[in-house]
Amino acid sequence: MTIQARLGSERVSLSAMMADQAAFKVWYELAVPRVYRYLLVRCGGDADLAEELTQQTFVEGIRRKATFDDRSDAVTWLCGIGRHKLVDHYRRSGRDAQRQVRIVSDWSAGQSEAWSRHELQSGVQTALAQLPGEQRIVMVLRYLDQMPVRDIASTIGRSEKATESLLSRARDAFRRAYGVQTDE
Repeated sequence: MTIQARLGSERVSLSAMMADQAAFKVWYELAVPRVYRYLLVRCGGDADLAEELTQQTFVEGIRRKATFDDRSDAVTWLCGIGRHKLVDHYRRSGRDAQRQVRIVSDWSAGQSEAWSRHELQSGVQTALAQLPGEQRIVMVLRYLDQMPVRDIASTIGRSEKATESLLSRARDAFRRAYGVQTDE
């Protein structure tokens, strides 16, 4: 059942919903799993991190409710806030090898058919875990979220040229960590 169906057929603004405790509770119970799932995939299945980021996302969303213009789905808006929280997390964590992120890699196409999907994902996760935090997040934003370099640059606060350079270094580091031979 959709949020609108649970709250009634009329469109309810986020601010109005937050002002009505019962409506907010219904909306929150339906929105939390969607935001959590969005973040869980991008956290490499790290449930604790996804829970923490989901909590931070909702706190930030409530704090910034006046900036929401009701032109899109509120959960989509919250997922955007969550993505920024994830970027902030990786920026702070730097070289934290314990945090892994799942990514569908362009490099998997040439791999042997004998590898199972699990082995491939494990190899990608291990290779990503070896990357510094900023390299890891640009790989995720570029290849999982399929963001253009211009948007990635804006998100991480770098110029496009610096972001392209960081992405190039990240791809090279990923190839080395993954064990792909390069012609250097």
